[in-house]
Amino acid sequence: MRQFASIPDRHGITPCTRVEDTLNDESGDEGPEFTEEEVVRLHWWLLQKVRLLSNENTPLADKFEIVRWVFTDPVRDTRPFSFVNCLRVVSCSPLSHLPFLGSLDPQEVRDWIGARLRRWIEATLQQYPDWVRQEVMANPEWVAECLARNPQWLNEEVRRHSVRQDLFS
Repeated sequence: MRQFASIPDRHGITPCTRVEDTLNDESGDEGPEFTEEEVVRLHWWLLQKVRLLSNENTPLADKFEIVRWVFTDPVRDTRPFSFVNCLRVVSCSPLSHLPFLGSLDPQEVRDWIGARLRRWIEATLQQYPDWVRQEVMANPEWVAECLARNPQWLNEEVRRHSVRQDLFS
């Protein structure tokens, strides 16, 4: 059985095409063999990670990583396992856990996520002191970079700040 994904043609129309055609890696590296169903399941698993954005208990480092994946540079949209490719595979494959949806507009999905993102980030930030909330909202890119280098960075800063306040109170 063949699985299908949607890839835009030169006219911007997004017909459904075979998933194996979307997985061609220019690097030429031979990876492990996966069944078509396993590939679709992996795309679905990755897409389900987007739900973590709405959970206030999801760590900021995880949220920023998901946001980078969803809102990546458009040049990367055609790469295997990009957010856009995952949408295409899951919405068009007969092996998907979802009913056939046909082609989805990735920008519409991104816009929907983007419209809710601030509220979701703020819900997580409620668990932090005011100075952390202000810093994250003022410099989200810098905070995201620090968290990408060290997912515990923010917690370490909060601890360091708390210790300083206790020592000099």
